[in-house]
Amino acid sequence: MAIETVYMINNTGIVQDEVLAHRLGLVPIMADPQDFNWKQPEDPPTDQNTIVFKMTVECLHNRSAATDETDPNKLYINSSVFSSQLVWDPKGDQATRFADRPIKPIHDDILITKLRPGQLIDCEIHCQKGVGKDHAKFSPVATASYRLLPEIQILEDITGDDAELFRKCFPPGVVEVVNEGGVKKAKVVNARKDTVSREVLRHKEFEGKVRLTRVRDHFIFNVESTGAIPPETLVSRALDVLMEKCDISKAALAKAIKGDMSDE
Repeated sequence: MAIETVYMINNTGIVQDEVLAHRLGLVPIMADPQDFNWKQPEDPPTDQNTIVFKMTVECLHNRSAATDETDPNKLYINSSVFSSQLVWDPKGDQATRFADRPIKPIHDDILITKLRPGQLIDCEIHCQKGVGKDHAKFSPVATASYRLLPEIQILEDITGDDAELFRKCFPPGVVEVVNEGGVKKAKVVNARKDTVSREVLRHKEFEGKVRLTRVRDHFIFNVESTGAIPPETLVSRALDVLMEKCDISKAALAKAIKGDMSDE
């Protein structure tokens, strides 16, 4: 769910209506799209396909501020407009449906605009369901990446002070120095934490003693959510979509093959 339409009733701030609407559209909303229906252009907004927010903010002088105060945040009231000032306006049975998880912006400290005394913003905001290929604001994924599992092979024992230096060449938790028979010895304990900086190759002490590679068939995926949907749920749903696309491709391929055979 993302902000799609902004009905600007009054805006006397310095930020133009269209720019303000664009900034509002990028505020992530705490709502699961699966709880709502798709809204077609000809469909009217209902409690099943639309979330409504209202925002009415006016900047005023802070009469309790010191006479020599220069900080706008103390000198004025509502000098900065944040996402926390978006007020959810439940429609239909939404208040009951989402009583356990009220709809709101995911983060309350997103700066939308700034105002000065005499300026105000009054608008109604509608959110609806969409997909990331139409606009990035609909994507519940912040970042998604993958990498191969690092592999650190110690070819010769690294002991003594060299073991301590070897440990410092890697991020914390990758290499530990253990005591074996009264001798300090470097040991790889968790190569997954390695960032592949290759710092160890700068030291001549370790020439021929270590090999840095990657496991070619071991992928580490990292999925970061915007907060609306947990990452583990995102991965599960993405796999469902992938399998559905595979089924469609298989059916289309089978149909094409059958058509070619019938032509013969």
